[in-house]
Amino acid sequence: MTSFKQIEANRQNALKATGPKTHAGKQRSSRNAVRHGLTAETVIDDFEDADHYQAFQRAVASDFDAETAVERELVLRLTGMLWRLRRATAIEAGLLGDFDRRNAANENGFSVDRAQNTNCQIALRFVGLAQSDKGAFERLIRYETALWRQVRQLLFTLDWLRRQGPRL
Repeated sequence: MTSFKQIEANRQNALKATGPKTHAGKQRSSRNAVRHGLTAETVIDDFEDADHYQAFQRAVASDFDAETAVERELVLRLTGMLWRLRRATAIEAGLLGDFDRRNAANENGFSVDRAQNTNCQIALRFVGLAQSDKGAFERLIRYETALWRQVRQLLFTLDWLRRQGPRL
């Protein structure tokens, strides 16, 4: 049980903790819960180009002739999921590239630089990364799998709506 003295001390400390004062500090603080962007509410992150996303959204929407508000919302959701999948691919490339820079050779002593073909290089990087990244790669794969599952469900739903025929 919390004592009255502890409650008062907490209140006094809370008066001293006023949070960030500058605009930059407030911006940084507003993003405290965002770690990687795969499950973020916002599709576009600070480091991404909003115009590029809008062009991508128009390209995806042009593939679907949405006739209802529900179809339009599903297409917008699909765009967000596909954008996140692109982000996951970029993260994967970053993880593999970062591992390559940190480790010139895997535990078997084979140099990544001396590998004869691209597939061998990728395999060596993957094995080394899987052993050294403390689960980051596995988490990325889980996120990517969940995104693909959602994309598949969205496409199935859009197809089902299309097969229902013309609206009255």
